[in-house]
Amino acid sequence: MNSRRTFIEKLGKGAAFSTLALATPFDATSQWFAKKNKEMKTFKIGIIGAENSHTAGFGKLFNVQKAFPGMEVKYVWGETQAFAEKAMQDGKIPNRVDNPKDMLGKIDGLIVDHRHAKFHLEPAIAFIEAGVPTFIDKPFCYRAKEGKAFLELAKKHGTPVTSFSSIANSYDTFDIKEQLKTMTSIDQVTRYGPATLDSEYGGIFFYGVHTVQPLLYLFGDTVERVRVQKNGENSTASLVFENGMMASLIFTTKNYGWQTFVETEKGVVELKSRLEEKIPGKNYVDMVHMFKTGETSRSNESIIHCVAVLEALEKSVTSEQWEKVVKFDEI
Repeated sequence: MNSRRTFIEKLGKGAAFSTLALATPFDATSQWFAKKNKEMKTFKIGIIGAENSHTAGFGKLFNVQKAFPGMEVKYVWGETQAFAEKAMQDGKIPNRVDNPKDMLGKIDGLIVDHRHAKFHLEPAIAFIEAGVPTFIDKPFCYRAKEGKAFLELAKKHGTPVTSFSSIANSYDTFDIKEQLKTMTSIDQVTRYGPATLDSEYGGIFFYGVHTVQPLLYLFGDTVERVRVQKNGENSTASLVFENGMMASLIFTTKNYGWQTFVETEKGVVELKSRLEEKIPGKNYVDMVHMFKTGETSRSNESIIHCVAVLEALEKSVTSEQWEKVVKFDEI
């Protein structure tokens, strides 16, 4: 893979594209799209990264459960051979590559899935330049500036790219969003969710994205400033939105799960979905829709705003002061 310096320089060139280039529509350049009106062939997916259990999960979804007929995970590259082989065994993925680029010309869609977000973008550059629709698992990236440049590069090449938390991009979250339409003005929100501020996989970025991103789906991509408070192993954070609403995040250490409460005129209410579980989940359905049509469910601004919020939280972990969330047009 390229060095990080080369990676940043390459993305920097992408960030300089004109407004006209950014307006280029997706051209859906993969062979699968070109043949979609003829005899349908298997849509071949490749995965970069195998340290996460997600990789085997994708294999099970497509190859074992066949949740999306005609689509299969055919290739995987792992951070180690052992990671790759375990994903192959558990997810029934038939092929391992020694270099991610070995999948070029062999796949119709790409999934990137590392435990640390700083590794997500670099290996995907060659694929977006080749027009391969790409899904990047959460968090999208580790730095908003690099993420914005990457998305601009993808737009220039007409390549659809998307990314989201499975907790945020879920039928449950969208049902709760519908419920919020019937509630009076909300000024206070409290959300519980796991996070480890000193995680080797990016600190607050690792798991913190599942706590932050659903709030952005529910209340908008308008967080202005954040602050983290620490007391030993316990920690909380405050998010202030443009409209003055404040969200308090309680980072849990003994429980894996998420809960959200809002203060209304009728008292404090827990936000809960009214839906029965749907399989496959909305996160998978939307990813597949992007692969097949080139249509994405999230704007570039939304993807980057979440990264910017996490980046501001990371700064506040160190400073323990209020930190500004950089706006998209300021990046």
